[in-house]
Amino acid sequence: MPHRRTIVIVTPALADANNGNWQTARRWARMLGTAYRVRLAARWSGGDEPADALVALHARRSAASIAAWAAARADGRLAPGAPLVVALTGTDLYRDIDTDADAQRSLALADALVVLNTLGARRLDAAARAKCHTVLQSCGARRTLPKPASHLRALMVGHLREEKDPRTGFAAARLLAHRTDLRLDHIGRALDPALGAEAAALQAQHPRYRWLGGLDHAATRRRIQAAHVLVHPSHMEGGAHVVVEAVLSGTPVLASRIDGNVGLLGEGWGGYFPPGDAAALARLIERARDDADMLPTLQRQAAALAGAYAPEAEAAALRRVVDGLLTKMKAAEAAAPPPAGRRHRPQRRSA
Repeated sequence: MPHRRTIVIVTPALADANNGNWQTARRWARMLGTAYRVRLAARWSGGDEPADALVALHARRSAASIAAWAAARADGRLAPGAPLVVALTGTDLYRDIDTDADAQRSLALADALVVLNTLGARRLDAAARAKCHTVLQSCGARRTLPKPASHLRALMVGHLREEKDPRTGFAAARLLAHRTDLRLDHIGRALDPALGAEAAALQAQHPRYRWLGGLDHAATRRRIQAAHVLVHPSHMEGGAHVVVEAVLSGTPVLASRIDGNVGLLGEGWGGYFPPGDAAALARLIERARDDADMLPTLQRQAAALAGAYAPEAEAAALRRVVDGLLTKMKAAEAAAPPPAGRRHRPQRRSA
């Protein structure tokens, strides 16, 4: 039987976090699992079972695993060309690589870099950009659920932390308090207790704002299907999966104009507002209710994007990165066996 290579996917968040990194890691494990043995781990320290490739999510949070892989490769505990892929999932791309030495080292050590939106590579210098690949996230399409005619329901989805900028959503809700036909639901755990306190206070003051707390993925997806619009006010995103889920549920997106959103929705998207501009967001929500053409226009734009977010497109892009590196590794192994004294052990053969 052919040898199945082993890939370790390191993610700073596992299932209990229920966040974007976990959803990405789980999906990639499934996609790569059709051709490889795949293990998910919070960290790789070098003492694990032998492996052929490491895919690490987040340059800073996974920096220790990335450094351990590079060290094991250098001292012969791994094959000399054992590939190292670093996926830049958000705050690392748009903040950490500017100032954090660990994140910068991760970029230098990687054989390949992955970004999750089409504009992500422009954040990188020329050397990093040369080894960068874009892999757009995906999900299955869902039908749009019936929506009430008596009011418009907007939905924010994202754990409460500064990067997601929930305060812009809070301020927009206050500006719209006079509109009895506009509702705003908010899904997400309070990772920042102060933001949680603000959400709770707003809910007590404003009956048409509801903070629903953390919901599981299935329940969240159903609420996305049932909403008139998804509101996504983040000021820092690598490529939010919730935006993809909304597009493939036929739910229009009102999004901050940042690279992480424009790199998913395109320059011509009709539902942008300046980041942090609550008044502009409030005007968009009102327009979504009052302008009969707005939501159908956004739905047509979303339908035109759907193919780029198909699971088979994401799987093909991811496999191109991993397959290409492992093919190079195999060629190097065949051409030049490890020098005498190397401690690299051949991988176990398995079906």
